[in-house]
Amino acid sequence: MLDTTFPQSDLPATAGVGYKPQHFSQILEHPGSVGWLEIHAENYMGDGGRPLAQLRRLSEQFPISVHGVGLSIGGEAPLDTDHLARLKQLIEWLNPASFSEHLAWSTHDAHFYNDLLPLPYTNDSLIRICDHIDQLQRTIGRQMLLENPSSYLAFEDSTWSEPEFLTEIANRTGCGLLLDVNNVFVSASNLDFSPHGYIDAFALNRVGEIHLGGHDTDTDDHGAPLLIDSHGHAIADPVWALLDYTLERSGPKPVLVEWDNDVPDWPVLSDEANRAASALQKIPA
Repeated sequence: MLDTTFPQSDLPATAGVGYKPQHFSQILEHPGSVGWLEIHAENYMGDGGRPLAQLRRLSEQFPISVHGVGLSIGGEAPLDTDHLARLKQLIEWLNPASFSEHLAWSTHDAHFYNDLLPLPYTNDSLIRICDHIDQLQRTIGRQMLLENPSSYLAFEDSTWSEPEFLTEIANRTGCGLLLDVNNVFVSASNLDFSPHGYIDAFALNRVGEIHLGGHDTDTDDHGAPLLIDSHGHAIADPVWALLDYTLERSGPKPVLVEWDNDVPDWPVLSDEANRAASALQKIPA
């Protein structure tokens, strides 16, 4: 299965932000510490129009990371070949520096769910996901990065830990990994494990991107704290601290600030990128 001939992720080890169209002019005129941008693939699979024109202009100034949210890599059904074809077309003309997707599923039969849903870490799941990643990488002709999820429950039939499962997928397929530090923090709080122990067990040498985002604090049906990966707030201080811990062990990596809901004005998002850049500056190259 392992194929290491695909082009690897090639983002700079600087701060990036998730691109939002309302920030188009300000990003070009006042990028600040931002060294690269991320887009969601599904927003750019149409033909022509202002979104693609703006993306072409941005790609002249910034490396672009394409982040998929609709492939359902962990789903039981085969990958949607029409979706793959549209993704391939986007990748071919944009030639991004990186492409990533989630360790999750979002489709069943003909239904698409507006959530990234968890799956058990079993040998059957492992084989299916590796087959899907092999198909994806062959189709787009490049390496993908696979992102760790945020978790709200654990499956009793899981036989692998999450870091072990992701490492085995990377070993079998040659894919890279995307480490979402906020997802680690959220999952650790919800499932009562050490976020630092998770980072220690993670294959940091396979990481091509690190993500950060905000989360909401709620309670479950029993009144216990429950964190929700919402991408609708500033990044919490404990997540920044976990980023520092991670970078001390991994060395400099591309670090993305995600803010997808209740998106603030550009100066607020730029300040978050500045903080990510400051975290990177503390790490020896």
